[in-house]
Amino acid sequence: MSQVILGSLGDVFALNNLVFMFLGVTLGIIFGALPGLTATMGVAVLLPVTFGMDPTTGILFLLGVYCGGIYGSSIPAILIKTPGTPASAAILEDSAALVKQGRAGEALRATVFASAVAGFISALILLFVAPQLAKFALKFGPAEYFAIALFGLTMISKVSAKSVLKGTFMGMLGMFVSVVGMDPITGTPRFAFGNTNLLGGLALVPVLVGLFAITEIFVQTQSANEVKAKVQAKITDKKESLFHFFKYWKTILKSSLIGTFIGMIPGTGAPLASFLSYNEAHRSSKKKEEYGKGSMEGIIASEAGNNGVTGATLIPLLTLGIPGDTVTAILLGALLIQGLNPGPQLFTEHADVMYGVMIGLLVINVILYIQGRIASKVFAKITSVPMNVLIPILITLCFVGSYSVNNTLFDVKVMIAFGLLGYVLIKLGFPLIPMLLGIVLGPIAEPNLRRALIASQGDWSVFLTKPIALVFILLSVFTIALPMVQGLIRSMKMRKKSMR
Repeated sequence: MSQVILGSLGDVFALNNLVFMFLGVTLGIIFGALPGLTATMGVAVLLPVTFGMDPTTGILFLLGVYCGGIYGSSIPAILIKTPGTPASAAILEDSAALVKQGRAGEALRATVFASAVAGFISALILLFVAPQLAKFALKFGPAEYFAIALFGLTMISKVSAKSVLKGTFMGMLGMFVSVVGMDPITGTPRFAFGNTNLLGGLALVPVLVGLFAITEIFVQTQSANEVKAKVQAKITDKKESLFHFFKYWKTILKSSLIGTFIGMIPGTGAPLASFLSYNEAHRSSKKKEEYGKGSMEGIIASEAGNNGVTGATLIPLLTLGIPGDTVTAILLGALLIQGLNPGPQLFTEHADVMYGVMIGLLVINVILYIQGRIASKVFAKITSVPMNVLIPILITLCFVGSYSVNNTLFDVKVMIAFGLLGYVLIKLGFPLIPMLLGIVLGPIAEPNLRRALIASQGDWSVFLTKPIALVFILLSVFTIALPMVQGLIRSMKMRKKSMR
């Protein structure tokens, strides 16, 4: 085994593999940073490039695109308040506040540090305990999936700005959007109104781009011609040392483990990991008042959570042949094309390739940190570009990104419709992030709730008799009840003071 590992180390550090890993990360960052384009799209588009490559080289190249794309989505979220993917939506308010403070460069460097460290931790877990974690992930059935989705939905109260009622309404609106299309259980159309384009549901990317990018463009056009004070001097200040962000090591470690846990469960993905990590960091923070107003800790937690998914999604893929998310579904195709059949035998029949891939994933995260650290100063200059110049560029990218999802103008119309809807809702004081949570978690919660009840013949106790489901339901109850109890205690203290 030691000879296999040493041979794999030699393969990983071969010049051609290093070049393709570096190139993959670069292309991934570009795909992630452009609104409407995603890591999934990047891996899918670049998959044919790997057909003639050595298996190790090809898989490492695609993993570089994957990791770079997940990190890259944070760049527009920080600089122009437009998340590249749903996973970056959790940091919008905090990053916007930091940009106004002239700390865009620091925020970018914080995200790349958290992303690289979390990815590295996730890759280490993949390397050492993949088979054991894969067996645990198999214990998740419909009841467990519903319970974890329910726990994710409880975060609506945390991201509902000033009104929990408005946030709850937006979460329900998001869940309504998620049910458009074919019923996942019966196969009957729902809210399609005879339009064949709606039978497959509303594509997430056009909805996301419309809600956040187009809405933000509408907001910015109101002041596009105003001359604003330059913040470039603050943005390009002296870079922090490597150890500057180590003071958040507890948050990074905890969020990385959350991301790894979520990532190894097929069908969940980075958005849920991002919001759960942000919520947990807020719960345990000593500076809760900073969240939503420029919390560096919150940004680091979210980014560590969604990048902790990258290595973990490979656990069920490589050990069981079950894709963890859409990207690994494409990677499954890449493995099969290379003659590698995922499953337990993969680590015995192709041990050299597998160890090369797992060790290479560690190297990819180091490359990600180096590239992100060097490029953060360049990325930060985007905030100094006049808005009347930036808006036409952004609109073009949004239209191209939405059209490229299914190569149809219908998705462009969806993007525009949700942009207008988002603008109206923002003006009325409704937060958009709870709606995104409903859209992302609705497709996990609804079908698994119904499957669990069908399997139990309508017995709701199924959610209380399964240990994993029970834990997440208790966490959901605790999350909802805690603010109420705290508010009651505060009001009782106020009454006692007034009586004195």
